[in-house]
This record gives sequence, C-alpha cells and structure tokens, in this order.
Amino acid sequence: MSVDSNKVSTGKPAVGGAISRAPLGTTLPTDATAALNSAFVSLGHVSEDGVTNSKSISTSDVKAWGGAIVYSTQTENTDKFKFKLIESRNADVLKTIYGTNNVTVDNSGNIKVNVKPDDFEAFAWNIDMLISGGKKRIVIPNGKITELSDIVYKDDDVIGYEVTITAALVEGCYHHEYIDLAGSSSGTSATA
Repeated sequence: MSVDSNKVSTGKPAVGGAISRAPLGTTLPTDATAALNSAFVSLGHVSEDGVTNSKSISTSDVKAWGGAIVYSTQTENTDKFKFKLIESRNADVLKTIYGTNNVTVDNSGNIKVNVKPDDFEAFAWNIDMLISGGKKRIVIPNGKITELSDIVYKDDDVIGYEVTITAALVEGCYHHEYIDLAGSSSGTSATA
C-alpha cells in the first residue's frame, strides 16, 4: 500500500457562494460541475468555520448471561451539517431562517421579517467547494434546520445564523458527494 500526499486536500468555498437551497423536488445535480437548477438560491458568505458534517451512530449492546456482549444493534443513524450564514441582509438567508412566507422585500429593497413560531421548512441543499486539484459538491435532497444557535448582536462581530441541517433519507441516502479532479470527465462520486 502506498501513500500519496497529492490526495490530501482542504475545502474552500466556491466563488460566488458555497451553500444554496431550493424547494423540495427541484432537479438535483448529479456531478460536481453541472450548473445548478435556477430554483437554487445562494445563501452567500459562510463564517470562517466552514461546514461541519457530523455522522452520529448509536448502538445498543445485547449481553449474554455472565455479561459478555454478544451482539450490537444500531438504534440511531443521523447525518447533520452545521454552518453559520453571515449575510444578515440577504432576504434568501432570512427566508431560510424565518420562513419563505414570513419575509417580504418592498420596491426599495427594504426587508420586513415576521418572526412566527412556524416550523422550519425542508429544502434541497447544495454545498460547492474547491479542493486541491478539483471541485467537490455535496447534495442533500431533503434537509431541515433542526438547531439554530443564539443570534448575537454586538459591535465587534457580524450578525450570523448558525444552523444545523439534519438530512432525511431519500431513496436510501442522506446525501451525495461528487468529486471532480481538475475537470476530468471521469470524476469520482461517493454516496453517504
């Protein structure tokens, strides 16, 4: 087995915004480079912490007489993404946080937000990034905000919305990952 440091990479946001969302049922991309369906809206800048993907698996052990573990059964399997949206004057960001029907923009560009106890909407999500020697795309067919951190207003930091998206299973998958190495037509794809 050989090691190859050329296969080590970082993830940087794609130019023009890395995270976008669209209504459920929107046609999804199936590779790392195809243009997104026009229903996807960019959510602009994300904080320097980037995106964190957390896979959580819980198990329950079955013990035999005497205490030996003889079997483990999976009781939970979740796929979550955490990031902080920092364009607090972007109407699409506000619609993501407060609900599509609770945010309006007048002819002058002024925004009105009605903060209601509505449930978060589920969306299709797309995350585009540049990696060493290519591009990577994460597509979440059905994801919903399940956590929203405190929104802090202070003079030495930007206003931001730190969210956790929980992916729902769609056709047996939580999300899809597509990797294109330097624009090669034989990009590698992986499904998680």
